[in-house]
Amino acid sequence: MAADKNTIVTTNSQTGEITTEVVDWTAEELAAHAEAEAIAWKSQREQAYPPHTDYLDGIVKGDQAQVDKYIADCLAVKALYPKGDA
Repeated sequence: MAADKNTIVTTNSQTGEITTEVVDWTAEELAAHAEAEAIAWKSQREQAYPPHTDYLDGIVKGDQAQVDKYIADCLAVKALYPKGDA
């Protein structure tokens, strides 16, 4: 059974570059791709978040500026990699 041709459009979150690709996938492959794209923000955030030890170190030392920086860095990561429609 031949699959319909479909267009996949992706945006590079780092550069903003938009790419378009025509693929010859089955409906199941398209659904799997869409699911993976919908949750891509999770792994992107995990890789970009600052280490938890930065926060804990600030708490132990009583360094509010360090704690505030950690929180600001986390919020910046959330803004860079939004959850989207998932």
